[in-house]
Amino acid sequence: MVSLPRSGLTGGAIVDAILAGQRDGAELAKLRDPHIKADTETIRKSLEGNWRPEHLFTLGQSRDLYRIYQQQIVNCDLEIEKMLREFEPRTDLAERPLPLDRKQYRSGSKRRKKNGHPHPEFDLRSETYKLFGVDVTQIPGLDESALQLFGEVDRDMSRWPSASNFVSWLALCPDNDISGGKLLWRGARTVKNRAGHLFRMAAFSLHHSLTPLGNYLRRMKAKLGPEAATMATAHKIAVIFYTMVKNQVEYDETLWAARDAQRERRLEAKLKRQAKQLGYELVPIEPRLHNEPVLPAGVPWKPAGISNRMSMNELRQNGNPEELAVLPPAGSFSEVARAG
Repeated sequence: MVSLPRSGLTGGAIVDAILAGQRDGAELAKLRDPHIKADTETIRKSLEGNWRPEHLFTLGQSRDLYRIYQQQIVNCDLEIEKMLREFEPRTDLAERPLPLDRKQYRSGSKRRKKNGHPHPEFDLRSETYKLFGVDVTQIPGLDESALQLFGEVDRDMSRWPSASNFVSWLALCPDNDISGGKLLWRGARTVKNRAGHLFRMAAFSLHHSLTPLGNYLRRMKAKLGPEAATMATAHKIAVIFYTMVKNQVEYDETLWAARDAQRERRLEAKLKRQAKQLGYELVPIEPRLHNEPVLPAGVPWKPAGISNRMSMNELRQNGNPEELAVLPPAGSFSEVARAG
């Protein structure tokens, strides 16, 4: 079985040829695009079967409906472009050019080419930049939903005095029920907010992302679970969005490096404090020698050709230069650990 998407060149050409009366699998396989992973013989074998009239009729109906839906999507895009021109831009591309796109693997332009968009020069990223005044598509997860957020929250952030008020309105914060200083119930607010849903969808799309926000999502997932991790990441994305639009600053991913270093220092201090409470002291591990093998815990290491009865000190006194070259320095932490 070979997957041939109808929206692609190969799938669309084969479906059109089948509906035109072509039944020869070898001739249909010749319509294969060079970028298809499956070879011609595999495609030919997958196109062998019984050409039943009811199935061909259903195939024709599906193809026509697909093209109708694609045309309706194009009509919606054209209407959105028309309405966007009615909003006054916050920035002029001539005075403040669009910042460099630091993201890779964008598929918006390719998708427009496939569905027959008549205006391929229309750039959604440039339009959102003019509307918000900053490039919010650089926030991980918001590259496809920035225009929808404009329709839900607009660009006037003065309605929310702070980022905390903004995320509270989005229902992206915990709703703890406290009475008399005692926590009675812990959970999320049951408010249906379309903008909050967009931020949650943006956070959910970062499960396999290598960005700092993706790392944060996976770290919170291991700590809090998937639902709470998605909520916490959506909260952070919303705060970044609010700060960018209100203060008119661009997204700077380098700020995460300082926070990661601060988190590592806190973790190191915590481990040292716990070790001290148990009567231990943390000592940094010295780097392993390039020719030193990795052995299981408790197994002493000795170079090849050295008797197990010979100690390290004896080896230094009586060993040959080749054997001495692979020994750790006398009195080092590595030797003490192996002796123990």
